[in-house]
Amino acid sequence: MYTLGDIPRKSARLWPDFEATVFEGTRLTHRELNSRVNRLANGFVEMGYREGDRVAVLAANSHKYLEIYLAAGKLGISVTPLNFRLSAPEIAYVLNDSESSCFLIGDEYEGLALGLKGELKHIRDWISLDNRTEGAVPYEEMLEDASSQEPDVYVDENDPAVLMYTGGTSGLPKGVLLTHRNIMTATIAAALGLGFRHDDTTCFVLPLFHVSFWPALAALLVGGKVVINRKPELEEILRLIQDEKCTHLNMVPTLYTWLLVHPDIDRYDLSSLRLMSYAGSPFPPEVLKSCIEKFGDRFSQGYGMTEALGGTILQPWDHRLEGETSGRLVSAGVGSLCADIRVVDEDAVSLPAGEVGEIALRGKHVMVSYWKNPELTERTLRNGWLHTGDMGYLDEDGYLFLVDRKADMIVTGGENVYPKETEDVLYEHPAVMECAVVSAPDKRWGETVQAAVVLKEGQEATSEELIAHCKKRLAGYKCPKAIDFWVALPKTPIGKILRKDVKSKFWEGHDRRVG
Repeated sequence: MYTLGDIPRKSARLWPDFEATVFEGTRLTHRELNSRVNRLANGFVEMGYREGDRVAVLAANSHKYLEIYLAAGKLGISVTPLNFRLSAPEIAYVLNDSESSCFLIGDEYEGLALGLKGELKHIRDWISLDNRTEGAVPYEEMLEDASSQEPDVYVDENDPAVLMYTGGTSGLPKGVLLTHRNIMTATIAAALGLGFRHDDTTCFVLPLFHVSFWPALAALLVGGKVVINRKPELEEILRLIQDEKCTHLNMVPTLYTWLLVHPDIDRYDLSSLRLMSYAGSPFPPEVLKSCIEKFGDRFSQGYGMTEALGGTILQPWDHRLEGETSGRLVSAGVGSLCADIRVVDEDAVSLPAGEVGEIALRGKHVMVSYWKNPELTERTLRNGWLHTGDMGYLDEDGYLFLVDRKADMIVTGGENVYPKETEDVLYEHPAVMECAVVSAPDKRWGETVQAAVVLKEGQEATSEELIAHCKKRLAGYKCPKAIDFWVALPKTPIGKILRKDVKSKFWEGHDRRVG
């Protein structure tokens, strides 16, 4: 099995003169990328870093970010990528909890990082990726002074590669420990399952601090090219797809929704795209159908999480608007090449087809553990299965249908309501751009169904109209009792709507939050 460090090493040998990365005017072949990765790795060695050490990164996307993952991979050093939307205290917590000893800082985050110096317990070295920063080693100068020879270090596939923090539903961020085998199993499965080739080019949009880094790794693995967006700006994404003849695009459903209504989309030539994949959150069916009608039969879905890099795949041929298999369009697909999947009850007993339970995953792509949290690890990893906290069911053909997060379920008057079902109906209304359904406090029922809705530009709708729309399709207890209209909904850096942040607005001033 490969390690992360094997990706540039082998690609430099097999496809030396093919382009590997493109970022804001910087173009690197696979040979040049491997040379820079080696220089960074040897620079780390000269600074005293060895197998088992940890480095942390706070930066926007760039080719340098990829180089850090790959260089650390050649030395058995693990990388802790930081979400740049975290607050300063949260960043300090992650740095201290991860016990990272080197902090690499990108453009515009220098002030935030240096402001934490007095709070960081383990950081001994600072590296500035872009701008000269007091007390930090300039990244490019570090590379210039280091050797381009392959580091003479053996790295085992079971060594830690990435310590990635995830917020979860509450509390402090928790570290997810991923080995080289975890990441490479998922990467190889994605490359094979989606048919990546050396002549493919992925337009990389989502943050490199997230497990959504898989398209970059899969493309490099097969000798393809990664065109990197610093941040997900739609105009730049469209331009790069056209100019670089990108064949693959991976985004979250929210970004596809925005792309669909972009006023200038028809000005761009997107004909090179053969595959448009999505993950991160369920795709509202009506919006997905509109995307297929607009862009054609080239969509693919993956379901996974930080703890398990990939679990299912829904191929382009399953994205059918008509016919016997059109119902699969709203599924998450079947178990991917690297994963086994089942749906279980509270006692971890597998449920028959059609019955809703908790989704469990098994495979070499599943995390080793939660960092320094054996109790949570034991609760989540049971008998070799990762219990996801997501609710769903399998049909007779093994297709997984997501119902919702277990923690997001609303219990009103003794009835269970899964927000996704109500959201899907709201999205069918032509005026609705985005929505989030959550619980709100209710003196009589304990909690009630509440919706926050963003309307499309130029469209109008009233609360009464939207509630009446839901009542045509849903049981009364599943319909919103109230609807608030918002200008925008809170989102994660990858564009996933943060239901828990929406919910918190309705529970302000209440000591107890039901559900």
